Amino acid sequence: MTRVHDMGGRFGDGPVDPGAPDDPLYAEAWHARALAVTLASGALGQWNLDMSRRARESLPPKEYASFSYYEKWVAAVADLLVETGVVTRDELATAAADESVPSGETGRREAHPLAARALRAENVAAALAKGSPVNRRFDGTPAFAAGQAVRTVRPAANRMVDGGHTRLPIYAAGATGRVLRCHGAHVFPDAHAHGLGEAPEPLYTVVFPAGELWAHPENPRDEVTLDLWQSYLEPA
Repeated sequence: MTRVHDMGGRFGDGPVDPGAPDDPLYAEAWHARALAVTLASGALGQWNLDMSRRARESLPPKEYASFSYYEKWVAAVADLLVETGVVTRDELATAAADESVPSGETGRREAHPLAARALRAENVAAALAKGSPVNRRFDGTPAFAAGQAVRTVRPAANRMVDGGHTRLPIYAAGATGRVLRCHGAHVFPDAHAHGLGEAPEPLYTVVFPAGELWAHPENPRDEVTLDLWQSYLEPA
C-alpha cells in the first residue's frame, strides 16, 4: 500500500492544529458514538488492535485524505465487520441490526452468535482500564544492548506481507541512533495485523539525533525517541 497515513516529516499538509484547551471533547455528537461503536465492535473479539490499525491505513488514499478522524474509524470498523463475517455487506448497507438475524421460519429473530460478547455500558470503564497486554515470552537473546549503535532498515516496509502494516515510520528508515533500553519481547505488529500470529520479538527504545531524521531541525540538539522492534534494526 502507499501508506498515506505515514505523514511524519512530509511537506504540504499544513500545520498541526492542536485545538484549544477549552474545546469540547467531541466536536460533534456523532464522534462519541463512533468511538462507542469502535469499542463495542472490538469487544466482539474478531480482530486485534494491529488489525484495526491496518484497516484504517488500508482505506483508499482519496478517502483517507478527505475523511475526518472519526470517519476513518467508522470506515475501518465497517470493513472489519464485513471482512471477519460479523455482518454482510447487504446487512451493513441496509442498516440491519447486528444483534440478530432472521430465522426465516417463524419470522422471529435469533440471537447473533456473538451476542454474548456484547460490551455493556456498565462494563466499559473496566474494559478500558484493563487494556490488552502485548508483552510476551521470547525464546532467545536480544540482539542489541543499551548504548549500542543501530540503524533502521530501509525501506520502511513489511517484510512478511507486501504492502502490509508496519510500525517503522518512513521518516526513520535508514537512520542511525542508539539503543536506550530493551522492553523485553512484545507482539510483532507486522505479523499480528495480518493474522500471522503474535511472532513476539524484542522491542527497543531507540534515540535519534534530530539532524539524523530532519534536514533542517529547529534545534540541532533535539533528540527523537522511537519504540522499534528488532526486525526493524541492524548493527550500525
